[in-house]
Amino acid sequence: MPSHPDPHSDLPAQPVQLHKGRGAASWIAHRFARDAREAFDDGWADGTARTTSAEGEDGEEAPASRTQLEWEQCKSALSRHDSPDLPFHLGLNPYRGCEHGCIYCYARPTHSYLGYSPGLDFETRLVAKANLPEVLRAELSRPRHVAAPVMLGSVTDCYQPIERDVGLTRRTIEVLAAARHPFSIVTKGSGIERDLDLLVPLARQNLVAVYVTLTTLQPDLARRLEPRAAAPHRRLRTVRALAEAGVPVGVSLAPQIPFLNDDLEQVLAAAQAAGARQAFYAVLRLPWELAPLFEEWLRLHYPDRAQRVLERVRDLHGISKEGRADGKVYQSQFGQRMKGTGAWADMLSQRFALACRKLGLNRERVQLDCSQYHPSLLGGQQSLF
Repeated sequence: MPSHPDPHSDLPAQPVQLHKGRGAASWIAHRFARDAREAFDDGWADGTARTTSAEGEDGEEAPASRTQLEWEQCKSALSRHDSPDLPFHLGLNPYRGCEHGCIYCYARPTHSYLGYSPGLDFETRLVAKANLPEVLRAELSRPRHVAAPVMLGSVTDCYQPIERDVGLTRRTIEVLAAARHPFSIVTKGSGIERDLDLLVPLARQNLVAVYVTLTTLQPDLARRLEPRAAAPHRRLRTVRALAEAGVPVGVSLAPQIPFLNDDLEQVLAAAQAAGARQAFYAVLRLPWELAPLFEEWLRLHYPDRAQRVLERVRDLHGISKEGRADGKVYQSQFGQRMKGTGAWADMLSQRFALACRKLGLNRERVQLDCSQYHPSLLGGQQSLF
């Protein structure tokens, strides 16, 4: 893995402003940085650089930031966890960072481990795992490997825009398919339709399921929340394409954000009409650097309701008076972090359950078949370990 020094350790603080096609508004310092810098207006900066509102002082956005792609040699392919909150224990991610730029993404703080900012770096400085398919093949060939459903795209989206050119996700699916290893995919990317030729035969063998993330049907809100993800109507078309091809498809309504994406029932109805048969949701989580990033975004795009949203998020995560005084907005306890606690969490749970019951969603759980996996199906490739 390459060394990733802090790219901003010797640079002045970058101003907070809208960047065309990006979710974050700044290069916020990561939590391991030696120094944290704040922008200061000494009277010499121009109007664009001092932008602090959705329209800006001169009504303009900063120029679009170019996406940079780096390559690394990964040491492992599968990640394991024992979280009781999640329905899978094996994850697989071809990319670090995500060009979709979703401002709420809980994966943003992982960019800090690379020495990069969880802000704009997360969506503009991407890392692709060049040898992932080969490392995955070696791991699946180990005699001690026990087949269990793998979540492809468990941290960053495996069908983000660069996949069209890089093709790592497709090559990864080809390895899983050769081994008859069960897996599921969660994505916002319509690029998954390119790989229907791989997914359809696997679906017939009960080896794959897909979940399309659909946070809202409101195009303006979606463009602000998820600036480079497929539009809501395009994601519904992807749901329909998967369902008509015979691939089990569901939707993820994550995250639910108080006073922003309040169209849960409409999203579920549209997804069911498009062919989705499963659905799940999670509430907004704001770990580490994500909390100030999201607050910054709120005050730029929705200043009239920013404080109200943040207070309800605190309610949702059971933040005490002492925690509120310290500016805390998130607690990470298992059993609470995904669905929240208190009256608002209960109401959200009831709304979701009632809508699913009316629409006939989640009546049957998708059970992927682990019995077909065998390492010999990989062709006896020599282990890398």
